[in-house]
Amino acid sequence: MAFVEVLIIAVSMAMDATAVCLGVGTTAHATALRSRMRLAFHFGLFQFLMPVLGWFAGVTIAPLVHAFAPWLSFGLLAFVAVRMIRSGLDPDSDCYPDDPTRGWTLVMLSVATSIDALAIGLTLALLRVSIWYPTTVIGVVTFAMSLLGLRLGNRLGEKFGKRMEIVGGAILVLIGLRILLVP
Repeated sequence: MAFVEVLIIAVSMAMDATAVCLGVGTTAHATALRSRMRLAFHFGLFQFLMPVLGWFAGVTIAPLVHAFAPWLSFGLLAFVAVRMIRSGLDPDSDCYPDDPTRGWTLVMLSVATSIDALAIGLTLALLRVSIWYPTTVIGVVTFAMSLLGLRLGNRLGEKFGKRMEIVGGAILVLIGLRILLVP
């Protein structure tokens, strides 16, 4: 597989994570370098691991993954989005009482943005493509684009305040709907 093809796949796979990072970046929790690196690292790691799992699973789980993956992604993103929108509408509320770059919220966001990568791994297995090179590129590109999304989200959050949490939540809902409705 040529580098340009792998890069195009990597950028398209990283778009969900970048959009989520844009939303998370609008909160005050993801301003520290350590928090941004942790979130970007986990998004990159999950984007690396999910295609590997899909590749190793092969065609045996394809029907299962196809059936529930969009709903799982939508549910996880919608859960986080509702919290963000509620916080944006209530000035005394905080959509992330804890740092979204830690714990279960971090895991939910990582899974939600990378579960569709299982299908990429499955596709690579069917094409008999070695898994390590493409998944490494996908992971690195996702890491870099996540950092960019967080930085842009931080700037927008500073400028527009809590209104950006509503926008960030809406972005997560739209990503979830795209995953659910566009095969």
